[in-house]
Amino acid sequence: MTPHQTASRLLLRPSCPEDLEAITALYAWHAEHGTGTFELEGPDLAEMTRRREDILAKGLPWLVAERDAELLGFAYANHFRPRRAYRFALEDSVYVAPSAQRQGLGRLLLTELVARCESLGARQMFAVIGDSANAGSIAVHQALGFTEVGVMRAAGWKFGRWLDVVILQRTLGPGDRTAPVDAPEATA
Repeated sequence: MTPHQTASRLLLRPSCPEDLEAITALYAWHAEHGTGTFELEGPDLAEMTRRREDILAKGLPWLVAERDAELLGFAYANHFRPRRAYRFALEDSVYVAPSAQRQGLGRLLLTELVARCESLGARQMFAVIGDSANAGSIAVHQALGFTEVGVMRAAGWKFGRWLDVVILQRTLGPGDRTAPVDAPEATA
């Protein structure tokens, strides 16, 4: 690098509506080419907009990573299951552009996502990883303290083969050592 060149900086930030076209395209690529999601086709922009708005309405984070105004990945957390008893248990989702994989971006996104979820008072985080052969995602989660708690064998059929689902779990904050500070009752 010459003295006049500067390295492009990676920016992790909350998503905004202007990111939705790139998010939709990136997720569609994963749906159509990858096994990290069991969706077979990418949802359209309206559906991805609805999903993001649902996450944000719950007060949960949806992050993006960008460099030089190019969206390279995104991550968000949602409730593990919709029933109220699960309100302190979240599930993470992380998607990285093919051109940005194996560069530590998934780890950065997940690290920031975990920190934000801990600050919200969440106590457990689950990773529900499509395809037991998804070694990269499993390794990133394990490097950040997630442990495997189960495998659902042949849970999905995609690309002409059965795929397992690997479930990993990580304690957030004090976990189950203390009672949580309860959120106000939500209306359904």
